Amino acid sequence: MAQTDLSSHIPLRANPAPLGLMGFGMTTILLNLHNAGFVPMGSAILAMGLLFGGIAQIIAGILEYGAGNTFGMTAFISYGAFWLTLVALIAMPHTGIVAASSPELVGSYLLLWGLFTFVLFLGTLRATRAHQVIFGTLVILFVLLGLADLLAQPGLTVLAGYEGLVCGLSAVYLAAAEILEIQFKRSVLPVGPYSPTAG
Repeated sequence: MAQTDLSSHIPLRANPAPLGLMGFGMTTILLNLHNAGFVPMGSAILAMGLLFGGIAQIIAGILEYGAGNTFGMTAFISYGAFWLTLVALIAMPHTGIVAASSPELVGSYLLLWGLFTFVLFLGTLRATRAHQVIFGTLVILFVLLGLADLLAQPGLTVLAGYEGLVCGLSAVYLAAAEILEIQFKRSVLPVGPYSPTAG
């Protein structure tokens, strides 16, 4: 009796990266529309930061843990936590429980995130060009925002806003590329795949 092939009935695990990338990218775009001076700060930005940028990214990171992806787990859970802390930094002073952080402290907070992101950027040297663009522009974004607070230079915040739009859009692009590749079973949008040099 021929053995039945059950492999086609076993569901493949979904790729959580597009979820995390969209959560990061869309929230980054919205916040940097504010930084660039196009829109005022409002509940739409905070809600996105809390739910999509924060919680959705953390869920994606937990799923990356299950897939054995240390880089993806670290990146998504960390940036999910970043969005949650950023919302808390903005919202908590309005409760009257704690005072707002000084510009120097906020600048230091942002530069620390820039340092963390630089470490991850080094990891993208063994990933696609699209990953390198996302993390490279994110390093620049954190440095610009951190220096804007430390040096009291609001012009740097506006510059960071425009640069942050590039960062956010690049994350949305990679998410779209991964979704479309899965759906169409072929590469649709170029991402500059990693090609190790022979040696």
